[in-house]
Amino acid sequence: MMNILKKSLVLGSCVAALSLGSGNQLMAQGRPDPAQMKQMRMDDLRGKMEIKDDAEWTAIEPKVSKVMDAQRDLLGMRMGGMFGGGRRRRSGQDTNGGDAQRQQRRSSFFGDPSPAVEALQKALDDKAPTAEIKTKLAAVRAEAKEKEAKLEQAEEDLRSVLSSRQEAVAVVNGLLK
Repeated sequence: MMNILKKSLVLGSCVAALSLGSGNQLMAQGRPDPAQMKQMRMDDLRGKMEIKDDAEWTAIEPKVSKVMDAQRDLLGMRMGGMFGGGRRRRSGQDTNGGDAQRQQRRSSFFGDPSPAVEALQKALDDKAPTAEIKTKLAAVRAEAKEKEAKLEQAEEDLRSVLSSRQEAVAVVNGLLK
């Protein structure tokens, strides 16, 4: 649980720092642009890892990207309902007064919404029987394990091409555990 909290705080700090540090270039229609934020984080990591050689970065960059994407997907699944993305009334409106646009914002920042989490939220909203909720919970847990395994594999792939110093930089910056 503490690990999830740490990752959430790291992500929140990154969003705040990037938003403050880059002004309007990150803000597209009042929200951060995930692609620009990711690129800025990549550039920052390259600098901190002191990678000057383009060939070396060409070998490392796709692996860094995979880890970032896997982290985003896992975090998005875990935080799915936290920002109102999964809390929909039967009318299709979410409880925060938004609509599909709010879901699109969450989708673009945290990746695609988890179908398993959405199905569980629907079962909760519909006051489904215990057996159905248990089935939906099992599906959410299975999806989480799959995403965790994908993240672990991406982290191992990245570690395989990093020096000890680069790995330490990746750990300190929340890219690796």
